[in-house]
Parts: sequence; structure tokens; C-alpha cells
Amino acid sequence: MGRLVRQPARHLAAALTACVWALIVAAAPARAEVLRILTSMPPAMTDPYVARMKARAPGLDVLVLNKNTVSAVEELLRGNDRAFDVFWASAPEAFELLARQGRFAADSGCTGIPTEGYGPFALSSIGWTLRRDGPNPPQDWDDLLNPVWRGQIGMAPPSRSGTAHMTVERFLQVRGWNDGWGFFLALTENLATVTSRSFGVTDGIRSGRFGIGLTIDFLAGTAEPELQFHYGTPAILFPAQIGLLARAGNPGAGCAFIASVTDDDGQRLLLEPGIGRIPISPRVREAAGDLIPSEIRAAVRSQWLRYNAGLASERYWAVNVIFDLAITERLDRRRSLWSRLHALEARGPRAETAAIRRMMQSIPISEHEVRMAEGTSFANRVMELTDLPTPQRTLLRDWENRIERQLATIDIALSGLEKRVRP
Repeated sequence: MGRLVRQPARHLAAALTACVWALIVAAAPARAEVLRILTSMPPAMTDPYVARMKARAPGLDVLVLNKNTVSAVEELLRGNDRAFDVFWASAPEAFELLARQGRFAADSGCTGIPTEGYGPFALSSIGWTLRRDGPNPPQDWDDLLNPVWRGQIGMAPPSRSGTAHMTVERFLQVRGWNDGWGFFLALTENLATVTSRSFGVTDGIRSGRFGIGLTIDFLAGTAEPELQFHYGTPAILFPAQIGLLARAGNPGAGCAFIASVTDDDGQRLLLEPGIGRIPISPRVREAAGDLIPSEIRAAVRSQWLRYNAGLASERYWAVNVIFDLAITERLDRRRSLWSRLHALEARGPRAETAAIRRMMQSIPISEHEVRMAEGTSFANRVMELTDLPTPQRTLLRDWENRIERQLATIDIALSGLEKRVRP
């Protein structure tokens, strides 16, 4: 499904969401005090904290709007027109990007967050989830490239999921730009689908649409008990964050809510089975003992492996766009090319098939040019592809043309080899 088809649907969904939100606000009692929370967290995560807040402030109405992280960031970058008080999400780069544009209430004096206006409340890491009654799980990331998983893996695109963005960035940072993209281009052979949201990954496994999904630990932990989660090794920690927004409608209630998430009781609440998150508080983690997975305890002790949220925020738009251009919008085509290559590898000249494989696992866009592009006027753009400035529109078209030319070259190389080594 191409970009021009998807965008109007996204705008319609956003318009409908805005209308529903306006009706909800209008329906609230005229004199009621209202706390407005914008979050990517599922209700299993938000409901217990909302209940705790209401118990502390019986006269407070708490309105929670759930949006995927990318859409939420886009809205806040345009301005906090709906006067949200709190932004609450897992992707740390989203907070970095918003902070650079002054979207948090710095020096608010809120208990539980730094002077920047936002701070961590939990730790997370990424891996894969699958059914407990399914096949033996992969043991490391490269096992996901094994042909036994062909057509059996699901993931969300970084343009629609903060979790997926962290997953892609994890590889770009640990393995480097070229090898990181090489992993995901190789993974296209085994991808069954690219879902619209992070929640679609666990839903797809539960329904049997595919067998294994790339996701974040807490989504698998709050899913049905028939699912199991495995951390990628080595585990890299992501500090999930919460912040008080600039132009908040009720900053006092926002501060109180943040305090209720970050105080000791709020941190212990994270450990409840229905929530299943890792507290940011070392004191609460230490007291939790074996409730903290061993992989997370090891990652906390490791000082050399850190996620660079600043770097991720600088190239947020570029990573989102490149993934969609190279993978999301061309997944069927890539899977077809992989199938043809495998057929040739069984009988064709090894040097020639190896050269084609290298081409299929290379991204024709350099890290240097992405850094140059993101250092200009694109830093405050997340994913929206409408009304692009001319330089960005030109760059997007150039990247798409390069990817198309590369795939055409691969197709020609495969066709030539197929003619020479017919069975």
C-alpha cells in the first residue's frame, strides 16, 4: 500500500479522533477539574494509575487519549492546542525531539522529574514474543534470519510505532548504519507483515497470523498468558519517560500525576502482573528481587551499552522514511526477489549469487547524507509526508528513486542468472 493511498486515511482518522476528543471534553462537567493525558501506553498500563489519581483527587476528571508515539509527537510539534498536561510514552527519542522544540514545561518544580520537564519512570528492552505452545524460540537476533522463520515474523514500522523505531535504531547504533540496515533488509525474507501499530504484533501472534513478533517487553508481558517473551542479547535498556507539557491546561494536576507514577508506591505498581514494567527506581528494583528479569539486571550493570536517544532524535524522520521506502512499501517485492535468489543459490555460481545477496542487504543511502539532511530544516519533522518543504520533498524523491533503481538492478541480475542456470 503506497504512501499516496495511506495518507488520506491517516488524516481522516486524525480528524475523527479530534472530533471524539472534543465531544469528550465538552461532555465533562463545566466546573470539573480536568487532567488530560496524551500517551501511547495501553489501558492495562494507564488504568491503574488513573484510578490511583482519582482516589487521591475525587473531584478530578482524568481524560486519556491514546495515540501511537509518532502521531502524538506530530501533534505536539504543531502546538499543544488541546492543552494536554502530560505526555507519557516509551520512546526516549520522542522526548528528546520535543524538548528541543520547547514542548515541555521546564523548571516546573514537579516532583519526580528533572528541570527539563520530563524524566524516566521505567526501563524497557526489546526482543521477540511467540506462543508458548509454538516452536522453540530463537536464541539471538541473527536466529531471526534463519529460513525456518520464512513468512513467520511480524513487526510494526518505525513510522507508526515508537517501539519499532527504537528497535531499528538499536541495530543502527550497535551494528552501525550499513550493517544495521543490512539486518532489516535480510529480515524482509522472513517478514509476514508490517503491522500498523505495536499492538498489532502481539495481536497477530495471538490470532495465528504469524508465529513470532518483534516488540518491547511490557507489551508481551501485558498480553495473554499464552505468549512468551525473549530479550535480544545483549539487552539494551530504554528509559520510558513521562513529562509535563508546555501550555498545559492543568499543570498542577499534571505534576501530581507524574509524582504518583514516580513515587515509591507508583514504582511498585509497575511490578504488578497486569502492568509488567521495570521500575526506574534502583531502590524498588532491588527490593523486587527475582521479579526483575536477569537480562535486565545484567543490562543495568553494563555501563558500555547505552541507547543514544539524542542521536535517534536527530535522524528520526530519515529513519522512518527510509524504512517505509525500502521495506514497508516494497515488502512483497523484496520477498519475491529473496525467493528467486534462494532458488539460484542452490544451483548458480556462488560468486554471482553472493554479489546479488550483498546488494539486497545494502541501503543506497549513506549515514553522512542523513546527518547532513537532519542538520538542516528537518529536525522538527517526524513522519508527516504532506506539505513538505521543497528540499525535503526533493530528498524523499531522490531516495525513492535510488531504492527503485537498486531493486531494478537486482531484478535484472537475477533474470540473467536464471536464464543461464535453468534447471
